[in-house]
Amino acid sequence: MTKVAQMPVPTRRSVGEPDFLRQQVDRYYKERVEDTWDGGHIMVGRTPGPDAIRLVSNDYLCMARHPEIVGAQRAALGDEDDALLMAAVFLHGDNPQSRFEQAMADWMDSEASVLSQSGWAVNTGLLQSIAGPDTPCYIDMFAHASLWEGIRSAGARAVPFRHNAPEHLEKQVRRDGPGVIIVDSVYSTSGNVAPLEDIVSIGERHGCVLVVDEAHSLGTHGPEGRGLVVDLGLTQRVHFRTASLAKAFAGRAGIVACSARIAEYLKYTANPAIFSSGLLPPEIAGLEATLRVIAAADARRERLHANADHLREGLADLGYNLDLSKSQILGLEAGSERSTIRLRDALESRGVFGSVFCAPATPKNRSLIRFTVNSGLSRDELDRIIEVCADIRDEVDLANWPSTRRRGGAFAAVVNG
Repeated sequence: MTKVAQMPVPTRRSVGEPDFLRQQVDRYYKERVEDTWDGGHIMVGRTPGPDAIRLVSNDYLCMARHPEIVGAQRAALGDEDDALLMAAVFLHGDNPQSRFEQAMADWMDSEASVLSQSGWAVNTGLLQSIAGPDTPCYIDMFAHASLWEGIRSAGARAVPFRHNAPEHLEKQVRRDGPGVIIVDSVYSTSGNVAPLEDIVSIGERHGCVLVVDEAHSLGTHGPEGRGLVVDLGLTQRVHFRTASLAKAFAGRAGIVACSARIAEYLKYTANPAIFSSGLLPPEIAGLEATLRVIAAADARRERLHANADHLREGLADLGYNLDLSKSQILGLEAGSERSTIRLRDALESRGVFGSVFCAPATPKNRSLIRFTVNSGLSRDELDRIIEVCADIRDEVDLANWPSTRRRGGAFAAVVNG
């Protein structure tokens, strides 16, 4: 039975709402829940059963229950030293966080790094600290929402450029002058990979600062999982690399790699560093252990990419448009939110669970179900996913998805058999 989102039934007397607040909340329930989702909720479907295949976790290398990592966290929990709950701005001298920051910097081939509470915090704090009202921020239209929020927090001007279109980026930079160029290395909805070498060259020609979010490539790409910037030999040409450590690291933190001079500056100017408590010792201990495990996890990385390639090829042969995916992220773009709900239900009724992405995470009418592949999936599970996606093509009207029509011609013929 599919769960639906109902208007909450108050169990206690609630505080009265002013008109402006009530109208704003009512608009959400009317326009989205009632009119678009028919009283249900696009994010809430079936509950996975014990045999379900879940393609929703960002734990790409299956690190969450690794015994070495769990053991390090347990040991830190039992440590008798007092754990001080305070903002990282007050950390001085030798301490676990500073040691981990240097270990991450060394691994990422950087002079220094700064740890933050999350990928969101690190991106907003970085841009708030390096941009200002007169700074044009050239940002890929598909870049993560935290990067857009960082521009807003800085009071800077966002100058979007077409997704993975270096020629359009250069046109914008020629018009508006030096600024900050902001991209993801791997995009979280489509799995597309940025043309980093071309983008870095444009930045250098025009005196721009480069920010690359490696949330979905740190740990999964490059030698020892050190990311795409390292893999491409661009570490001396990219000013800032950021990443959420809630993906391949399966933790709860964010990191920015940069020069030692700017790392010191960020610690005392980025609002998340000043106004939020730092990470606790068990969290730092877990991240330290994860770094050791990830650096030695070449076999897991090989399985991850082999699994992604097998699933991508199988789905593409069925007519699903996965042209954008070049990584462990595969987006089945159904288009409208109603079509995405139909796709969600068809998959989940057969035991396959992906993540729903819709506005504001995607452009309007480009909603999708995201499959995030991990290294632990068996070949039988991957083949089962492919079989399910073959069975549902007519049920979800794959032939008439906008993403299918964009391919046209021979591609449509494959969908229609």
